[in-house]
Amino acid sequence: MPSKDQRPTTRLGKSNPRRVKIITWILGLLLCGSGVFAAYRYTATTEVEVAVARVRRADFIISVRTRGDIKSARSIILKAPQVPGLRIVHLADNGRMVKKGDVIVQFDPVQQEQNVIQRSTNVQSADGDITQMKATQKMDDEADAMSKMSSEYDVERSKLDASKAEVLSAIDGEKNRIQVGVSEGSLQQVKATINAHQVGHEADLSRLGQRRDNASKNLSLAQTYLTMMQLRAANDGIVNVLPNFRSQGTFGQSTPPFKEGDNVWTGAEIAEMPDLSQLYINLNLEEVDRGKLQMGQPVRVRVDAIPDKEFFGEIDFISPIASLVFKGGTTAEKTFPARATLKNLDDRLRPGMSSTAEIIIERLPNMLLIPARSSFDQGGKPAVYVQIGKNFVVRPIQVGERNDEDIIVTSGVKEGEIVTLESPAEAAKRASKKKL
Repeated sequence: MPSKDQRPTTRLGKSNPRRVKIITWILGLLLCGSGVFAAYRYTATTEVEVAVARVRRADFIISVRTRGDIKSARSIILKAPQVPGLRIVHLADNGRMVKKGDVIVQFDPVQQEQNVIQRSTNVQSADGDITQMKATQKMDDEADAMSKMSSEYDVERSKLDASKAEVLSAIDGEKNRIQVGVSEGSLQQVKATINAHQVGHEADLSRLGQRRDNASKNLSLAQTYLTMMQLRAANDGIVNVLPNFRSQGTFGQSTPPFKEGDNVWTGAEIAEMPDLSQLYINLNLEEVDRGKLQMGQPVRVRVDAIPDKEFFGEIDFISPIASLVFKGGTTAEKTFPARATLKNLDDRLRPGMSSTAEIIIERLPNMLLIPARSSFDQGGKPAVYVQIGKNFVVRPIQVGERNDEDIIVTSGVKEGEIVTLESPAEAAKRASKKKL
């Protein structure tokens, strides 16, 4: 049995000192790690990129912007001739440069060639009928002449017999005198027959002549149609093939242009030959901008297909009447058509190109400008953030007129200073969110 004087190594209710030390060290390390992380989290410096721009001197421009298409001031429209049954067998490529006299459109000439052959045959047939009729009439005239001659002979003989009445008996003399009357009556009948024949001959010849004239006119018309089977360029230029509004295009897509094999109607506008020496941009002005514009105002034009060049023009037409544009719904938008003629041209310009036009309403030269995005409200007054080294300083400014892009600054900043395009604080918040 153990001695009652021996003490147990561990007392009940008391912690192990070694275990306490281990736990204490673990808690200390955790606290230190949390502190280091917190210090890094809340004291580390985050680099923030802020968009900036320089204060500059330039012309301040108030303008109206709109979209439009390039058009030719003068164009020659090639229309289908007044010929029935036209079908295109050749069509110049769209955008192709051509010379004066080049064939732009060729129609199928087969039908017209057949018409010329058929109507030539009709004319020859009419000529043959007239020749045959004249020969028949000549024979009839000769027979009538013989009948007239015979009747005149009978009359003369009867008169001769009647002159012998003094030496003949009274009965024979009277018979001879009666025979004279009969012969003269026969002669008048022959003359009437001859007159009737002449009237009939003239009527027959007139009828055949009319038929021959009609056949000749039809032949001339067919020959004219045959010469209209080609549409040629009236001058040097570029070919612009126009839409075929009677074509069965795909639903929801634009109307397809004319192509080889299409049947066309008389008067159809097939192609356009624009004059590239005088071009303009057509504009559609919003109702709120119409009152700001007037004739002669300058226009700056940017063509989508020619981004490396700026074009200049001048307003030379503004419609006094608004046009209605329905874009869905029951309310139509009002626009005012206008036109600006281009002053500087380029060989790459083509009618139909999409463009952006900026109509200059007011120009103030040599103004101190900042971007419109640089101005902030500071206590109800405009201010900017000016960059000084790596810091940004709020500075109040005095401003003048503004447009969609720039603001005139009358005081507060100098030319060449750097101002921000956004609040640095907002940029820092955005950067912190991205870091997390």
